[in-house]
Formats: sequence, structure tokens, C-alpha cells
Amino acid sequence: MDAVIRRQTLADLLHRSARRFPSRTAIVCGGTTWTYAQFDAICDRVAAGLAQRGVQKGSRVAVLARNSHAFAALRFALARLGAVLVPVNFMLKAEEVGYILRHAQAQMLATDSGLAEVAHAAAALETSVREFVWLPSEEPSPPAAGMVSFDELASSGARLPEVDLAGTDLAQIVYTSGTESSPKGAMLTHDAVIWQYVSCIADANIAADDLMLHALPLYHCAQLDVFLGPAVYVGATNVITARPTPDDLLPLIARHRITSFFAPPTVWISLLRSPLLETTDLSSLCKGYYGASIMPVEVLRELAARLPGVRLWNLYGQTEIAPLATMLGPEDQLRKPGSCGRAVLNVETRVVDDAMQDVAPGAVGEIVHRSPHLMLGYFHDDERTRAAFEGGWFHSGDLGTIDAEGYISVVDRKKDMIKTGGENVASREVEETIYRMAAVSEVAVIGVPHPHWVEAVVAVVVVKNGQTLVQEDVLAHCGSHLAGFKSPKAVVFTDAIPKNPSGKLLKRELRQRHIDLFNTR
Repeated sequence: MDAVIRRQTLADLLHRSARRFPSRTAIVCGGTTWTYAQFDAICDRVAAGLAQRGVQKGSRVAVLARNSHAFAALRFALARLGAVLVPVNFMLKAEEVGYILRHAQAQMLATDSGLAEVAHAAAALETSVREFVWLPSEEPSPPAAGMVSFDELASSGARLPEVDLAGTDLAQIVYTSGTESSPKGAMLTHDAVIWQYVSCIADANIAADDLMLHALPLYHCAQLDVFLGPAVYVGATNVITARPTPDDLLPLIARHRITSFFAPPTVWISLLRSPLLETTDLSSLCKGYYGASIMPVEVLRELAARLPGVRLWNLYGQTEIAPLATMLGPEDQLRKPGSCGRAVLNVETRVVDDAMQDVAPGAVGEIVHRSPHLMLGYFHDDERTRAAFEGGWFHSGDLGTIDAEGYISVVDRKKDMIKTGGENVASREVEETIYRMAAVSEVAVIGVPHPHWVEAVVAVVVVKNGQTLVQEDVLAHCGSHLAGFKSPKAVVFTDAIPKNPSGKLLKRELRQRHIDLFNTR
């Protein structure tokens, strides 16, 4: 009994918000609106329906679905059973989804009608999935055949079982995006996620009076646990959409008087380029967040000029730390452009050399963390877990510098550092230089095999609509701002740069696409 009295888990957060703000709007998605009291009651009923179908403490339930009110409810319903949420990237092919289902040993898969075909195909690939749940989408759609519907679970009339649940229990297994290697399942406890919520609330100014728009995929830990979770914790209002495009986002911000919005730089760039931006009333928007990838400094300046009423936060981290690690606040956006700030409330962060010694200000080292946010380890992967925690710190895999004030700047992923002619080139430095060109919309800099340089710097560029740019322009610009070895050996123009749904550039895919650019075979 004492344990229940003092318990603090994901199962409890929504219930407490419903007690404090029963009539406040909690969720808006398409034509669905729930107060906190309704949201809380629906999660209880869905949890009871899941329990009736064999879901219990420790059961892994995978979710392959786009954003919806039902996705949000399922997240808290699973927590009330002590079941383990396994969110899956909906851009993956059936074989890739099947790998995650097998690796996580998921017994149930929740999906929506748009992804039902992929879900069935993936589950058939020697997985332990035996039952499917259909989640209603933002737009009404009929349930897929052979699946128990979300509404059936919520109306089953089953009794919610009592569960012996503690903060140290596993809450979710979140698979890394796999931009550089096969996905790893980061095991996160209720304690880890909630300590991270506390850091988000304290340092990212998430507040009860926020009207927050959730447009990036909820399968990704940034939208799910930096924004939706903390917003529910404090009792904010949450508008959910599955369409993170300017034509959807800008009208939603105006219609709902949204005050708070998160997106990776790629989405902020798309908003800046939209003709709707100048004609849409965005006066309510006062908090803007970015992360998932580095915001080009020139884009940051453009945002400050065109949306002067929006205060910006840069949030940096990774899946394994639930995911927030450092924060750059509004007052430092232009004072420390390009920095990801300093460690948040419940995180200790260093920049170290290979001997785990702190590097001098301005020197490049690896960013490492200690925090109660951190994962237990990688599911069924002791070897990579040991490597990640070598030396008693979590190794982020990111290279960075730290200045005399303790502000960190991410230089590159270790695997994005280009080694050309014996010299190290940080792709970010070259990208920032190319972004200064007025005709450039997006750029990604990669290293590809070269017969002389071993690896050559290559810039992949998207040109703004109505603008023209040729390779010679880019090479001349870089040549006037960068050392010769840092300048691209080639420029490739493209209509779009591949990204995962969280906005991260898929440089591995670009490297593979251009592997024969210099005819090395």
C-alpha cells in the first residue's frame, strides 16, 4: 500500500492532471475533443480492454501509426497496465518493421487503416504478434479487417486490474532512427521518462496555459516525451495532427490560437518558404522549439526577423537520454548562434577526449552524459550497451566543442566527420558556409570514396524555387570562405534531401546514392 501512496509513474500523471483540471481541454485531433476528465476515463477503459485481451505488466505492444488522439490515449493506457510501449517508425518497410517486432518480442501491434497492409506483412515475418488493434485517424476512416478497434477496447466494460507498478519498471523500448546502423532498442523506465519531463518543464518553459501543436511523429521520442508527455503532466491543451506540412500547420496555428510548436529545422524552413506565411495570423505563437538536427545559423536569423514574436529554444539530445540533454534558451539564440546550449536541470554533460579527459575550450571532443534520464541499456544487446556506457558516462556519438561559459556546440556525428587527404572536415562547417548563399534552400555535406583523396567532400544542394545556382557558384563561394581541403570536390543538385519523419537528414542514404560519383571502381 505504501508503494502506491508514494508512486510516481506515467500511469499516474494523466490521472493527477484530470483531478486538477477536469474540464480543461486536453486533446484536440480532427473532429475529436476530450477534456482531461474524458481523456483520463478513456485511458482507463482502453487499458481494461487491453487487459481483457491478455496485455499485462511487461507485455510489449508495438504501435505503427500516424499521430492521432487514439495514439495519445494508447500511450497512457499501456502505462496503466505496466505494459511496454514500442513505437515504430511508420516510414519503414515491412521487413524493417518485422525486425523491430521480432527484436522487441511484441505480442500486439496497434496500427491505423493507412498502415494496416504494412502491419500485417511485417507481423507475418516470424514475429510473436498475435493480435492487432486499429486506431482511428485524424480523419475518419473505417476499421481495417481482422483488428479489434480502439472503440471496442474503450467500450468492453472490462474491469481495470490493479497492477504492482514502480518507477523502476520498464515503460518503453524506443528504437533509434538507424541513420547509421541497424536500430537499437533503448530501454527507458518510468523514472527516466519522468525525470526528463521535469527537465523539459523547468528548462523549456512548458506550462499549463500552453496551447501546444503536436505535428511531428509521436513514434519519435522528441514529440512524444519532450512535448506531449510534459504537456499532459502540467495540464496543457494539446492539438494533434498527422500532417506536418505548411498548408496544414499554418491554418491550425491560426485556428486554434496555438502558442507553442516544435519542429526540426527542415519543417521551420518549409514554413519560411510557404506563401501562406505572410497571410496567416500567427500572433498567438510565442514559443518555438527546434531540435533533431542542427539549425543553420542563417535560417535562425531569418526566423528571428520574420517571426519576431516567437521566442526560440534549441533542444538537443538523443533517444537514449529520453531524449533531452541540453538546451539553448531564447536569450542566447543570437548570442550563441549554432550552440545547443548547456545541460538541462537533471543532466551532467562533458566534452571529452579519447582518454575521457575534458577538452580545452574550443577543442573537439565527444559529448558524454550522466543523468537519471538515461536508458537502462539496449534491449538484448549487452555489447553495444557496454560500449555506450564505457568509462561510466553515456557516449552520445556526437562530436562537439565547449566554450569558456560551458556552452556546447555540436560539430558533427562521429560518423559524419569526413576524412579527406588525411585531414578532418566537419560537414556542419561546410553546410553553414553554403547556407549563406541566398539561393540555397537546403544542403547536406557528405564524404564519398575518392581515388586520390580516399574520401572527398561533396555538397548535395536544394535550390530555392525561382532561383538558379550552378556548381561553379558553390565552389567559388566555399573557396573564398574555407580552406581548400574543406571545400567540396563536387556539388550535386537535387529536388529534395532524404529525411526520416523526425527531420534528420539521412546521410547514409545520400552516401550510398553517390558512392560512385568519382568512379572509384
